[in-house]
Formats: sequence, C-alpha cells, structure tokens
Amino acid sequence: MKQYQVIFHLDEEAQEKVQFVLNNIINLLNDLGDETVEVALLANGPAVKAFQTDEERFSKSVLELLEREVRIVLCNNALNLFDLEPTSMLAEATIVPSGVGELVRKQAEGWAYIRP
Repeated sequence: MKQYQVIFHLDEEAQEKVQFVLNNIINLLNDLGDETVEVALLANGPAVKAFQTDEERFSKSVLELLEREVRIVLCNNALNLFDLEPTSMLAEATIVPSGVGELVRKQAEGWAYIRP
C-alpha cells in the first residue's frame, strides 16, 4: 500500500478549472512521488463532460495522469443528467453510481479529500 491516498473532486467544466485541477494532481505527484501516493480524480456534475473521448483540450494532461496511474472516476448520475453514454467517455475511466457516494466511501477509508 502506498503511504498517501488522495481523492481530488472536480465538479466544474470550465477549462481553467479543469486544467487547474489536473495541474494540481501533477504537482502533487511531482512533490510526493508516484511511488508514495495513490490518486483518484472524481468528476461529477458538469465536470464529467471534460472526460469525453472527443475532448482534446485536456488530452495531454489526462494522458500524463493515466501514465502515472491516476484513477479517473466519473459519476453515472451526472452522465445520465447530461445524456452522456458511458461509451462516449474516456475508456480508462471508472464509472461509479454516485460521485458523492464515492467521495464518502473514500473519506471513510481514510483518503485525503481535495477540492481545489
């Protein structure tokens, strides 16, 4: 088990906000080291739109996160709200029934919660 476990919460789709959160994760991994920290990024609400397969604005940062074993987690309730099919989302993403439920579970397991 890694020394640190962190879940980042993203619920906004504004380009600046999404890129800010992705950069925060990269900065954390650079500081603590990939081998010591396990990171998940939970997107719910409008933020799920940033993880569609045809979304190119964040592809470089998302690819780097995936290469560094960051887990991308998407809220199925948000997908339904915005009429997005799971097949239209990033193939590497995990879809959970409820984003807020996932946040509660992770925090109950001792994960640090960050909402930049």
